[in-house]
Order: sequence, then C-alpha cells, then structure tokens
Amino acid sequence: MDSRVASNQRGISLVSLIFILAILGMLGLVALRVAPTVTEFMTVKKIIVKLKESGTSIPQMRMSFNQQADIGYVDAINGKDLDIVQGPTGFEISFAYQKKIPLAGPVSLVIDYEGSTSATKLPKPAASEQ
Repeated sequence: MDSRVASNQRGISLVSLIFILAILGMLGLVALRVAPTVTEFMTVKKIIVKLKESGTSIPQMRMSFNQQADIGYVDAINGKDLDIVQGPTGFEISFAYQKKIPLAGPVSLVIDYEGSTSATKLPKPAASEQ
C-alpha cells in the first residue's frame, strides 16, 4: 500500500483552465468591440475643445465640426447634434449620444456617451439657437 497523501497537490484542473480561458475570451471580445467607440468619443471631445477655442459663430462651429469629424472618422454624431450655448466665458458645447455594440447573436451592449466643454451641466438650448 502507498501511504502518500494527495492533499498537497497544487494547480488547476483542465476544466477550470478551459472555463477561465472562456471568460477571458469573452472579456477580450467586449474590449475589442468597445475600444473603437471610446476612441471615437475621445476624438469628439478633442474636436469640441478646439471649436470652443476658435470662438466662431454657431453655424460655422457646426460646419467645422462636420469637417473635422470626417477627418477623424466620427460617424456617431454630427454638427447638428451639438448643443452650443453662449456662456459667460464664451461658447459652451455639449453633446450626448448612444452607441449600440452588437456582441453575439441577440446580445448587444448600449453605451451612453456625453461630454461638454464646461465643468457644469449645460441647459438645453432654445430652438432659435439651433
């Protein structure tokens, strides 16, 4: 008879390894699908900061945004979707949009993106400013 004790075994089983790799694979898939939308959001934020610094009129800002969005491969939002308000320190620009990311079959991920050039929330602009 063998009197060795098997209680000192270490490591994970093959089934556990497969399970962990499956979870990591799913997380990797989500990360690969979300990364381009985050990059697009960051591009939009950079564009509106440049627009605020330009200080041109509202129609010119919208047109300039469309031109820069074409260059930056932004397709989720365009110039007419921007909320531009005259503030005490100049123009304040904000935006909000949803991005639906299909993952697998009927499963999708919806992300709400919003940003602004001001530190506080802006009120909705009146219809005459659009």
